[in-house]
Amino acid sequence: MFVENKTTEFKREYVEDIKNTIIAFANCDGGTLYIGVDDDGTVYGVDDVDGTMLRVTNAVRDAVRPDITMFVEFRSDVMDEKPVVCVSVQRGTARPYYLHGKGIRPEGVYVRQGASTVPATDAAILHMIKDTGGDSYEAARSLNQQLTFNKAADFFQKRKVEFGRTQMRTLHLIGEDDMYTNLAFLLSEQCTHMIKLAVFEGSKKSVFKDRRELSGSLLEQLEEAFDYIDRYNRTRAEFSGLDRLDMRDYPTEAIREALLNAIVHRDYSFSGAALISIFEDRMEFVTIGGLVKGITLDDVKLGVSVLRNEYLANTFYRLRLIEAYGTGILKINECYDDYAVKPIIETTSNAFKITLPNTNFHAEEQKTPDNFKTGSSTSVTKKEERMNAVLELCRDKGSVIRSDIEMALGVSQSTAILLLRELTDEGVLMKKGKTKNLRYYENK
Repeated sequence: MFVENKTTEFKREYVEDIKNTIIAFANCDGGTLYIGVDDDGTVYGVDDVDGTMLRVTNAVRDAVRPDITMFVEFRSDVMDEKPVVCVSVQRGTARPYYLHGKGIRPEGVYVRQGASTVPATDAAILHMIKDTGGDSYEAARSLNQQLTFNKAADFFQKRKVEFGRTQMRTLHLIGEDDMYTNLAFLLSEQCTHMIKLAVFEGSKKSVFKDRRELSGSLLEQLEEAFDYIDRYNRTRAEFSGLDRLDMRDYPTEAIREALLNAIVHRDYSFSGAALISIFEDRMEFVTIGGLVKGITLDDVKLGVSVLRNEYLANTFYRLRLIEAYGTGILKINECYDDYAVKPIIETTSNAFKITLPNTNFHAEEQKTPDNFKTGSSTSVTKKEERMNAVLELCRDKGSVIRSDIEMALGVSQSTAILLLRELTDEGVLMKKGKTKNLRYYENK
């Protein structure tokens, strides 16, 4: 007996919800729609075969997204000596298909459930997106297609980078199906992924001093987060005799790289916010998403980089926000070459954490009588003697490192740093090399 089932649907005449059934077939296992047959299987036929086929064709072309026409075939048939319109639908390759006016939401996406056409659940929609878009979150089709890019356009313009429809395709904001991807969602005003910042009293999360939550385009979040952190990156003054030395709590470059790392390498398939916590003695950046499979923490520290969000990283590279992949952690460590305290990097299966120590806080903790400090009785003459001694040592050895100064002059690490920094700033010495290979030479 000819009956309706998961792949067969009857319609006595053309009705508007025919396109819902076509969407459902394309989203599931395909099927055939018969127009001119009643629900009980009785054949009534259609009066105008060509007109009916044209109406269905127009409805499919105008109302269904993405383009589904290549998976739909129309033909006329004769059943019980009456003309019937048959619409055969194959399972589509760009699922989920949906009503253009409703969007990728349950009220716009349909599936087959037995012999019925029903709205898809959120879980079913996400499964279809992942099934057709692969495992990459950023490359998958965005659930929200009503996106605006005013902030992103302004950011691109400031960086003198084109941001038209062609560039959006090149950067993978628009996919091959001519739909916005999740990367586009991340750069749009509609982005719901957040950065949460908090400032605490002391070194524990017990008393809040200030907090802020950022949403919208990741590019806007980047700017606002950096400005917020910069307000709490205090400048502290130390005096060497009559000379004032201004030193910030955290190296600005280290903050920049840690913030970019938190945004570029985050796992956006999770909804949890990135957390930035500022304490008296440190700053912590915690992001969702552990290391990419097959990569260890030691690999990361050596500069190995396997990108979770390749297209997002490429966009940031085009905007000159990052110079090369895998250099962020190295740069952070290099920023602390001249300090006793060092950044700490920790990882779990689902999270990544970078802790930047407050250099001024720890310098105060470790001060000894030979440090330069406010109210110090260290005279200009003694300072000059030390600087001359450093220069002589450099000439004798050809070059020096910080520990050479500490041993030769009997000074603390922070004092050696200050001496080398002053001589470098004055152009007497110059730095060569990075990290463990950093050496100071006389600038002849």
